[in-house]
Amino acid sequence: MKYLLGIDFGGGASKATLLAEDGTVSAESIYEYPTSYPKSGWAEQNPADWYTAVCKNVRSVLEKSGVSPSDIEAVALDAATHTAVLADEDFNVIRPAIYWTDTRCVEQVKKLKESAELIQKQALHSPDTIWTLPQLMWVREHEPEVWSRTKRIMFAKDYVRHMLTGDYVTDYIEAEGSMLFDFGNMRWSEELCGIAGLKTELLPRIVKPSDIVGEINAAAASDTGLCTGTPVVCGTTDTVMEVFASGSVKKGSMTVKLATAGRICVVTDRAYPDKQLVNYSHAIDGLWYPGTATKSCAASYRWYRDTFGGDYRELDEKAAEIPPGADGLVFHPYLNGELTPYADPSLCASFVGMRAGHTKAHFSRAVLEGVAMSLLDCKRELERIGIPHEESASIIGGGGKSPLWRQITADVLGITLVQKKYSDSSFGSAMLAGTAAGVFASLESAAEICCKTVSETSPDMERHEEYLKIFERYKAVHDALAPLYNAH
Repeated sequence: MKYLLGIDFGGGASKATLLAEDGTVSAESIYEYPTSYPKSGWAEQNPADWYTAVCKNVRSVLEKSGVSPSDIEAVALDAATHTAVLADEDFNVIRPAIYWTDTRCVEQVKKLKESAELIQKQALHSPDTIWTLPQLMWVREHEPEVWSRTKRIMFAKDYVRHMLTGDYVTDYIEAEGSMLFDFGNMRWSEELCGIAGLKTELLPRIVKPSDIVGEINAAAASDTGLCTGTPVVCGTTDTVMEVFASGSVKKGSMTVKLATAGRICVVTDRAYPDKQLVNYSHAIDGLWYPGTATKSCAASYRWYRDTFGGDYRELDEKAAEIPPGADGLVFHPYLNGELTPYADPSLCASFVGMRAGHTKAHFSRAVLEGVAMSLLDCKRELERIGIPHEESASIIGGGGKSPLWRQITADVLGITLVQKKYSDSSFGSAMLAGTAAGVFASLESAAEICCKTVSETSPDMERHEEYLKIFERYKAVHDALAPLYNAH
């Protein structure tokens, strides 16, 4: 039996999936790492934690499965995009990586709006704090010593892969997420890099996600337990791998993502430049997956759990006892500002409508419903733009494993959510590795072999109508509070 290894680096943890050539999963492993918040609005991660995580996870899946490392045909990595790792000429990391949820670069975004036309034309996106370009501008302006020492700029999964192989490349989908990329010419943009005072030669070479770019070196073999010489695929971003893992490989397929961030994406045959959309290429040539995004999705539930205690199962069980609408309690998941439809980093999260009778269970349900409301905001923008899509959607991301959250989301959105047996980005990366290694004939073939539906969650349309009324209040509260947040 041949095996493929996919490894994801998410907002709070890394996951490894060991996939057999028949499409079954042999083992999985998750290892958490922290995000630090040194100042209000800041969010940073230590790249060394990512490498520790990959070493722990690989050894874990090998031990759990009993698979010989020599039977692993290829390895592929993915991670959240936008997150730059600054290193010196010897690839030594200079500072913690600024995570994409960080909002410190608000002033740089304001400056970039003066070049919004150029940015929209080349990068197909509008300036916001999530992009690498304004983050690099902030470093240049506030940490000149760090900037002067920076000779290599990598992205999260590319840094880890460099530790495994010694390569220095990235894929074009990752590059699309930097706001330093020229979509039309498929290269680093001299003009956009110039805005940051960045020379393009400091950036990695751009390849395809499925390109084999190196082999496990001796040091990484010792650290992970993999065999020296195991092929390593470039890999790509986490969301496109989740889209792929869900089996969304044809035009019109839609995905609803409940992960650190929430997204609703539709597979298309072209980009849809719009200030409310994030446009990315699909892993399949000729396809795209433009989508809307809410910043703090599962991140909101994790924050809630970590701050107020409990585990997810316990929180869900109690929340399920509370009626829809949480007896008037409304949550806005703007822990790090918001993307669709506001593109406003100043927005703050809030609980509104608290009464003496509300319990912790009410707050738990309000968090789940509030995130679903933010996704309804996203869905309405897709409808405004008029992107054609199917009437159901694949549910992806860790939050989709919660039956309660799936049902709430289906009820709020008014659509059927289809759950696949596996839809993690690490599963998609393992499929990508198998395609690159020739185990699967194509990406479409890999999806056909590996992607299996296990359940469908249909909306209760009476509850949907009730949620639409609650959504009106949700929007009204945003409209009332937004001027206060933006007054500072």
